[in-house]
Amino acid sequence: MLALLTNLHEISIQATAKIAENETFRAYLQHADTDILDEKVHTLNNQITPLIDCTACGNCCRQLMINVTTAELAEVATTLQISTAQFEDEYIEKSQQGKMIMNSIPCHFLGNNKCSIYTNRFTECRAFPHLDKPNFKGRLFGTLMHYGMCPIVYNVIETLKVQLQFKIV
Repeated sequence: MLALLTNLHEISIQATAKIAENETFRAYLQHADTDILDEKVHTLNNQITPLIDCTACGNCCRQLMINVTTAELAEVATTLQISTAQFEDEYIEKSQQGKMIMNSIPCHFLGNNKCSIYTNRFTECRAFPHLDKPNFKGRLFGTLMHYGMCPIVYNVIETLKVQLQFKIV
């Protein structure tokens, strides 16, 4: 495995420098077998994720828009010992389609790179960066959007390139 890059500034620089390379890689992966690719990505995710200290980063909490379900709203409101109406007034915005989203980026609950409601964090927060889900190839566009801001995504993609012997010609 490659040496992991965790410096956010360097990851951002690399992401900018590799925009064209990643687009070519995305096109290259469209010909890959979905099941084999998923297996490789899941294995890399399981190897790399434990080596990355998310509390040294917190970038996802600083940059992502988070959807909230009605059940999550109620659960977090209870955790905060406020009414669901108060939680909704203070923390939620509704999209034109009626979906509830956190009304602040960065997230209200981020402090010192840690989530103050971690035990009751939202489903999208628990699942990010979604590298354990099936159909990696179908989600590659979205994954590459996080390549320059998430050390896990960056390192999984870069290691995958090496494993697949991907080279720009």
